[in-house]
Amino acid sequence: MAAETLGPTDGGAELLCIGTELLLGGITNTNARWLAEQLAALGVPHFRQEVVGDNRGRLIAAVRAAAGRCRLLICTGGLGPTPDDLTTEAIAAAFGAPLTERPEVWADIEAKLALRGRSASPSLRRQALLPLGAEVLPNPTGTAPGMLWTPDPAALAFPVQPGFTVMTFPGVPSEMRAMWTATAAPWLRASGLAAGVFASRTLRFWGVAESSLAEQVADLLALENPTVAPYAGAGEVTLRITARADGAAAAEALLAPVEAELRQRAGASCYGADGDSLAAVVLQRLRERGETLAVAESCTGGGIGAALAAVPGASDVFLGGVIAYANAVKQALLGVPAGLLAAHGAVSDPVALAMAEGARRATGATWAIAVTGIAGPGGGSAEKPVGLVHIAIAGPTGSSSEGVRFGSSRGRAWIQTLTAGEALDRLRRRLG
Repeated sequence: MAAETLGPTDGGAELLCIGTELLLGGITNTNARWLAEQLAALGVPHFRQEVVGDNRGRLIAAVRAAAGRCRLLICTGGLGPTPDDLTTEAIAAAFGAPLTERPEVWADIEAKLALRGRSASPSLRRQALLPLGAEVLPNPTGTAPGMLWTPDPAALAFPVQPGFTVMTFPGVPSEMRAMWTATAAPWLRASGLAAGVFASRTLRFWGVAESSLAEQVADLLALENPTVAPYAGAGEVTLRITARADGAAAAEALLAPVEAELRQRAGASCYGADGDSLAAVVLQRLRERGETLAVAESCTGGGIGAALAAVPGASDVFLGGVIAYANAVKQALLGVPAGLLAAHGAVSDPVALAMAEGARRATGATWAIAVTGIAGPGGGSAEKPVGLVHIAIAGPTGSSSEGVRFGSSRGRAWIQTLTAGEALDRLRRRLG
């Protein structure tokens, strides 16, 4: 079907994700993020996302409103055989079009079920209904097809964007992604909607506040192409650089000098880019040095070890660790002297140092990280409040420990997350 080229003043693309379970928080809307990334990679401007429950009236209203704003509406969810799967019927109703059964779709459904040793139930026949004039977006893995449809504006009683087109996909992520790759992305390229290419890079920082980093790079935040945008997370700050050009190589060429300048200004605070994690960076540095690591954890309950073990191939560097909440475990497994615990308490630099040295001694690791603290919500005191954590690193050049106060206002999980990240970052910086 013909389509006009999408220019800079056109309505761009919108995402409409359908399902009451999304509104209730029962599932995470991973489809929206994935589709947003795909649109960016294709150079399709994307301006709005919306979530609507399984309600026919609200769905019709959302589709009509989007048709007046955007050039391309991408819908996910609500294509199944149950009564609350209303997407196809509501979209047809929004534009006053009748539903017609597609024999080839029904035949495909029957064939797929036959391969699984099942017969097609009557309710599945709903999935073979599409608005008159719509094209089928085949579903290679599931039974619910999508559609590609440009309603006739002459038949409508309300205004729509010129060339307005709607695409529908199942809510099952694996099915949606397979359909997008096989049919939707090629159609977007062929239709002219994929005009230009976006390239992006996310630089990752630890040990610097978002406000401080923003001040260091204020002039770069004002750029128009590439753009630079800061985001803050749990202890981490990211700067996302996004460039648009006619091709991938040109977009990457726009990114490179800005990335280099950001890295130069931030110095050691920038620990990686894109999918890098502190754990992955630490493991790689140790691997390059031919060194190994062990951990001893109290307040994080294994969070540091879990972060390290989540990195593929970690076992050649990460030897293991001890979760030592009880003082008896600190003594028995890590060799922390009872007198040290009595004199300084479990949450102290001397005990953190003893834990790190004990983990290194017990495992034979080159380096060891140890943390002991008060994650809350109870257990704090005026001298040792909730959020106080002591982080120790033991290595071939000696051991060191320092107390860090993360505060208590954001809760236990926040303190544990920051402790794990801060401990890994301190080892990263010590490795150089």
